[in-house]
Amino acid sequence: MTLNLILANVAAASGGSFSVEGLISDLAFILILGAVTTLLFKWLKQPVVLGYIVAGFLASPNFTYLPSVTTEANIDFWAQLGIVVLLFSLGLEFSFKKLLSAGGSAVVTALFIVCGMMAAGFAAGHTLGFSNINSLFLGGMLSMSSTTIIIKAFTDLNLRHRKFASLVFAVLIVEDLFAVLMMVILSSIAVNNSVEGGEMLYSVSKLAFFLIIWFVVGVFVLPSLLNSQRRFLNSETLLIISMGLCLGMAVFSVACGFSLALGAFVMGSILAGTSFAERIEKLTMPVKDLFGSVFFISVGMMVNPSIIADYWLPILILSGVVIAGMIFFGTFGMLLTGQTLRVAIESGFSLTQIGEFAFIIASLGMSLGVLEPQIYPIVVAVSVVTTFTTPYFIRMADPAYRWVESHLPSRLHFLIDRYSSTATAEQSVASELWRSLLKRYLWRVVLYSIVLIALCVISLNFILPILTDLFPSWGRFFTLIVSLAVMAPFLMALTYPASKQTERNRLRECNARFDVPLIIMTVVRLLISMCIIIYLISSLYSMAVGWTLGVAFFFILIMSFSRNIKKRLTRIETRFMDNLNERELRRSGAKNALVPTMHLAYMTVGYDCPFVGEQLKNSGLRSRYGVSVSSIQRGNNTIMVPGADARIFPGDILGIIGSDEEIQTLLPVVEASDDNDNATPNDDIRLTSIRLTDTSSIIGETLVSSGLRDKYESLLVAVQIGDDYIQPTPGRKFQPGDVLWLVGDVRRLATLS
Repeated sequence: MTLNLILANVAAASGGSFSVEGLISDLAFILILGAVTTLLFKWLKQPVVLGYIVAGFLASPNFTYLPSVTTEANIDFWAQLGIVVLLFSLGLEFSFKKLLSAGGSAVVTALFIVCGMMAAGFAAGHTLGFSNINSLFLGGMLSMSSTTIIIKAFTDLNLRHRKFASLVFAVLIVEDLFAVLMMVILSSIAVNNSVEGGEMLYSVSKLAFFLIIWFVVGVFVLPSLLNSQRRFLNSETLLIISMGLCLGMAVFSVACGFSLALGAFVMGSILAGTSFAERIEKLTMPVKDLFGSVFFISVGMMVNPSIIADYWLPILILSGVVIAGMIFFGTFGMLLTGQTLRVAIESGFSLTQIGEFAFIIASLGMSLGVLEPQIYPIVVAVSVVTTFTTPYFIRMADPAYRWVESHLPSRLHFLIDRYSSTATAEQSVASELWRSLLKRYLWRVVLYSIVLIALCVISLNFILPILTDLFPSWGRFFTLIVSLAVMAPFLMALTYPASKQTERNRLRECNARFDVPLIIMTVVRLLISMCIIIYLISSLYSMAVGWTLGVAFFFILIMSFSRNIKKRLTRIETRFMDNLNERELRRSGAKNALVPTMHLAYMTVGYDCPFVGEQLKNSGLRSRYGVSVSSIQRGNNTIMVPGADARIFPGDILGIIGSDEEIQTLLPVVEASDDNDNATPNDDIRLTSIRLTDTSSIIGETLVSSGLRDKYESLLVAVQIGDDYIQPTPGRKFQPGDVLWLVGDVRRLATLS
């Protein structure tokens, strides 16, 4: 009865047209088509995302030789869910800390791309005879690359670990943030024929406000909560919790006036800083693959051959503008921020498409009544064309770089390895001290100011109405007392000096005039604190009361500042920073002391680790590095206190016990991997096993004469004979039945069998 009641309510909410059978049949139909086309494109060695687009076209009403989906709204529902899960998975690989580390380069590049593509799209629109407002909207549509398309392409091509991929992801996230601002500007222009500065400033401030609040609350609460329940978090529970947090933040993001995708990405970024990130990523991967495929199939369903036939010239022109413009502006944007030529070209060639935000901006123009009807299907066709070509352009980046490198004038060769000397130049002691001090000062002011403003908003909009209803005469007073009590710790933290005594002493040795900037910084903090207090009281009573009570409370707050309060505030900040750096601390064992001098760290074995394939007794971990291995985690299996015969393989997570110095010495050795972006990318390098037959080309050959390293560019990890794994001696000859465990290109190694 309960299920029937739920379905009846859903049907009523959708005008009585909801059909569970139709929803399931549509999903089954497109997944079967997706499976067939995926296998076909795998066999043809083509990117899988192209197979999904073809499947979408075959499932659409535009292809009359097969049945089509019954209700396109059903596919839109699954596709929106796919976008949410895709952006959540991206956030899991792209923590806030990583975003901030690439922030400067990402912001400059994204701004360069958006401005350049807006101008190119506006010019293309005029060339095609569109009006000014239509050309402006067209420029907005062409300026945003597709995050979901690039995620899928990088995954299919095995490029997500490359340096340029992280920079591209940062650019895409910044572009999504710019898209929110762009929609406000375009709406204002369409309605008022001018840009409303106040509305734009409000939108930017609102976005920054909510991002910081989500970040602070998430980082402070979630890692501590998950760690406290670690013993209960099996795979099932962790999957439910992570997906619940993802969808909950997506819904909350919409309630705050933003998109589902932004909320999902924010939650993924918060969880990316926890020690559960790798487990969550593995658990949610099947969900991401399922609903992500539905999204790409829905893109293929937008292909309309009649529209392409009628507007083939504008579609080709705009597709060329997108591809050429993104390559040009993306490459030069990266070069402007100091990236090497290879990274810049790889980034530019990865951005050659438009996607979901183009449709959102087009829908906005249609709803405002300023966009000509034929532009929407043209943009959809351009999106499909550029989506189809994206994997090929990503593959073309390396040949393009080699061609540019060979034809680059000698005076421009500094672009190949630019800033390598500048980046390592030593800075003066005073400059480093000021940089550290200013960074701490700025993040503290911004962080605590945003938190205090949020508390003021909550007090005035939620607490005040409740207390006023309960206590009509005393409601405002009780609201003031509760608000000030909650805000007091953050006000104290904001007024607390950002500089340490040791830093002031060192600055005094370097510069006798250091007191003036520190005094100015202190005055600014105090003024911000006092203004927030005055604003709260003035909103509850009047300006006169606000200034009188606000100044009085401010001085009481300063006078009550004690050493005990200082220690508590320091503990709160320390906990926040520990949560922010939890994965790094777990990796180095810095905050995981077993005894005062010994720590437990968890390191992931890289493919270039020198003792990959070795038994623990032959690895030299104890004799050379002085550490002990407490556990080996391999996939979902954990070997506690492994024996001396246990072997080490790439991807293993080793529990290492040692001192700080020993762990720091061992970290780069264990995690060694080839991150050189100058290496030619390979799409299918991994650990694999090959069973030798009588006809194998290396039967009778030794490890030296077989050419495994030179001819096949592979690393022999171990030879399996029955249930035993051995490390072959240089003189041992390979025999039929040997199972070789190798790291290399599986397609090349398959010829060995």
